[in-house]
Amino acid sequence: MTTEPITLSERVSAIIDLIRPAVQSDGGDIELVDVTNDGVVQIRMHGACVGCPSSDMTLRIGIERTLRERVPEVIRVDAVD
Repeated sequence: MTTEPITLSERVSAIIDLIRPAVQSDGGDIELVDVTNDGVVQIRMHGACVGCPSSDMTLRIGIERTLRERVPEVIRVDAVD
């Protein structure tokens, strides 16, 4: 029995699914938009995260740090509109 390797995008998506409940508990949400071949993750913020002064800290300290720790290929996380 052979299994296909899990893609980088699938691994990132799984970690975002773990992070999402914490973001949702504050009235926001995050959507995975894309994962580039060079390790840049693009996400879209929703709900209370849009325009929140703390959203940049959430992105850098929470989301980016967690993704980089658990998926070493990730080099950066960018928020897109």
